[in-house]
Amino acid sequence: MAAPPGPLGRTGWKRPAAFAFALILLNLSLTFENLWPTPAVTWHGEFSVELAVLVIALALIVRPGRRIARGVVLATSAIWLLLVLGRYADVTAPALYGRDINLYWDIRYVSDVTAMITKAAPTMLVVLVAFGVALVLAGLFLAVRWAIARVVSAMHDAAERRIALALAAVLVVCYAAQTISARVPAVPPFAVPVTATYAHQASLIRNARAGGRVLAPSPSMDAQLSLVANTDVFLVFIESYGAVAYDKPEFNSRLIPSRTALADAIHDTGRDVVSTFVQSPTFGGSSWFAHISLLSGIEVRDPDTDALLMTQQRDTLAKAFARNGHRTVGWMPGLKQAWPEGSFYGFDEIYNAKKLAYSGPEFGWFAIPDQFSFARLDQAEVSAPNRKPLFVFFPTLSTHTPFSPTPPYQQDWPKVLSSEPFDPYAVDRAYEEQQQIDWLNLSPNYSNAVAYAYTVVAGYLRWRPDRDFVMILLGDHQPPALVSGEGATWDVPVHVIASRGTDRAKVLERLRERGFVDGMTPRHPTLARMHELLPILLKALS
Repeated sequence: MAAPPGPLGRTGWKRPAAFAFALILLNLSLTFENLWPTPAVTWHGEFSVELAVLVIALALIVRPGRRIARGVVLATSAIWLLLVLGRYADVTAPALYGRDINLYWDIRYVSDVTAMITKAAPTMLVVLVAFGVALVLAGLFLAVRWAIARVVSAMHDAAERRIALALAAVLVVCYAAQTISARVPAVPPFAVPVTATYAHQASLIRNARAGGRVLAPSPSMDAQLSLVANTDVFLVFIESYGAVAYDKPEFNSRLIPSRTALADAIHDTGRDVVSTFVQSPTFGGSSWFAHISLLSGIEVRDPDTDALLMTQQRDTLAKAFARNGHRTVGWMPGLKQAWPEGSFYGFDEIYNAKKLAYSGPEFGWFAIPDQFSFARLDQAEVSAPNRKPLFVFFPTLSTHTPFSPTPPYQQDWPKVLSSEPFDPYAVDRAYEEQQQIDWLNLSPNYSNAVAYAYTVVAGYLRWRPDRDFVMILLGDHQPPALVSGEGATWDVPVHVIASRGTDRAKVLERLRERGFVDGMTPRHPTLARMHELLPILLKALS
């Protein structure tokens, strides 16, 4: 039980000062904003209507001279801490990740993301961060408990009680007026209530669990694919390859040399390239939404749509190629576990990380460098004798967040397939880069990773200059907002490379007619959404 305080005169100015500080602290705890591009916070002078409601509620509950159970203070403090954490997630996720948080979708990926970070980051850093988070949470709870206890204590003093109740009532009336009518000036300014955020999350969960959703019909995939009847087609999703690589000057300038080298490799090997932008269904992660959207022609923006779609018998791009005589391959170097969902796509063969049998040094969470994946694909499928033409779906890995360490590039492509694919000093240098990573500024790492992706594709083209194929390179999504910047689009580049002087050149001509432009530099606005790209490609290949 908490005893009521003594008379105000016995404590002088300290009691009202502590009360005022407690109110300020509680207000700040629910009205802070993100200090981009960091996980830190700042304040923009807003007020919390929830604090006003709390003061009114305590004024009604607490009676002068009567004790109040400690459990009331503890329970209120625990609830308030949940509001603080909800506020932090609400303002930080869009700033760093690039989209609003959705507890129903996102919480199932927490363990995967945690595992990825703990492997990508130095162990000591992970331990220090975990310890720091625990200390911050403990400190927050103690601070909140102290502040609420001070507010409860103030309710026993008649003067403080009247003043607090009057101010709280004014704030509630002002908030109500601003909410009811847009004509009422936003003075004083109010932060969005955290209770509204939790109510929205509850609504998302309720709607997701309600079921009864009907998905759009699949687009027609009856194309004959005559322009690639005896030709390999590679669909290569470059991880985190977003429009920011062009739109943000600091990235564009750093990537011009490697991008130009790729364009030269395309030209020098008797090929041409056309490019455009499309809008991805995801931002900063969840690459599989982009994959299934393009391969099925159905837009997928959340796990529930993804799961529902995979329970249905749907046509896919892989099945369309199979009907036209292609061997269809899912080349999945990032796949480390069973993938029963893969049967939805209709691949003839799915290669996971184990089947690729990489034995060299590991780079990042997914271990396998993209250059090895390209070389192994060439060895296992492209160079196989007496084979059908191939359709290969290949999501890359080396440009995955946190974009470090960037694997070394091996000029001798056959060597990358050996047990010692890289020179030891090059591996050491890559690992040193990982140790020096600045988690609040991943931009240099991103530039290096995308430059590596360009270099690998250019190297493969020069390694196999005589191969007649169509290669579709595209991003799955933009990198997280920590890299992309505030308010970045959801656009990703698309490049289609094909041999000139063949039927494959007609593919590029049809894409030009549809809005693609020559070269490696796409133009805005976006041509279409990701799932709408499927019929465009099918028509161009037929």
